[in-house]
Amino acid sequence: MECYSDKELLEMFRNGETRNFAFNLIVNKYQERLYWHIRKIVVGHDDADDVIQNTFIKVWGGLETFREESQLFTWLYRIATNEALTFLKKKKVKSFLSMDDVESQLAKTLETDAYIDGNELQLKLQKAILKLPEKQRLVFNMKYFEEMKYEEMSEILGTSVGALKASFHHAVKKIEKFMGEN
Repeated sequence: MECYSDKELLEMFRNGETRNFAFNLIVNKYQERLYWHIRKIVVGHDDADDVIQNTFIKVWGGLETFREESQLFTWLYRIATNEALTFLKKKKVKSFLSMDDVESQLAKTLETDAYIDGNELQLKLQKAILKLPEKQRLVFNMKYFEEMKYEEMSEILGTSVGALKASFHHAVKKIEKFMGEN
């Protein structure tokens, strides 16, 4: 399959004759990365599948008016992040759960998840990450697992680079503390 630049994909999308083809190429190009980003937020596979589907529905609706003020990649990540956070908030409200209860449910999902290989250290790290406040968890996952640059995260999350560095630093300290105590 030929690799197209994001600019080429957007041009193809804006052409009515190649719109569906271009959208399929965009989905193929970014689906896996977005899935794992979402998966780190919502934890469960089925939930991540629902959120990625909602993400691409939003992308389809907004792609025609995408102004290219940011990279396509960061725009997609912003939508995926917002959809995942909205999903967690709805889950909390629907179940009348506190955030601690939602974290507890996510931790239980981790323990029974087929994608987690049962490695004790990996499970412990994931539980430590779940204990982080929402923003620190996002920043930690994006920096540590996805090796994203602070500038990219800043565009996605709409936060200054300095604030992101501070969030990452605090997250690392909290994870180190959790790992040492448990």
